Amino acid sequence: MDADLHALDINQTWTLVPSPSSIKPIGCHWVYKLKHKPNGTIDSFKAQLMTKGFTQTEELDYFETFSLVVKLTTIHILLALTIASDWFIHQLDVDNTSPNGELHEKIYVKSPHGISLPPANLVCKLNKSLYSLKQASHN
Repeated sequence: MDADLHALDINQTWTLVPSPSSIKPIGCHWVYKLKHKPNGTIDSFKAQLMTKGFTQTEELDYFETFSLVVKLTTIHILLALTIASDWFIHQLDVDNTSPNGELHEKIYVKSPHGISLPPANLVCKLNKSLYSLKQASHN
């Protein structure tokens, strides 16, 4: 959880602001996952902050959704081009995969567990998208 919160802080995902009286903040929760080594032993514990995007209301919290999808044919063409051109293929491991797309709407999220806020009326105003938001796949 600390690593994910640190990454969200570095990416300036949100700004702490007083809770607007006219808007109800969206809730959030942690999703935990075990990463395993090829031999089946536990490699690491992962935590990811997710919003409760199912509580968003169309035309109030978001206006449209769109999700880019890569077709398998595109992957095949890129691999064939790579082989034909004698290029190298590299694999990488990504530590933080938050969508981080810029938001055009004002979205407020309740503070997640793990963040201690001195005044009780502070909420997180999202600057960038988080998983499970209706806008997450659009960015």
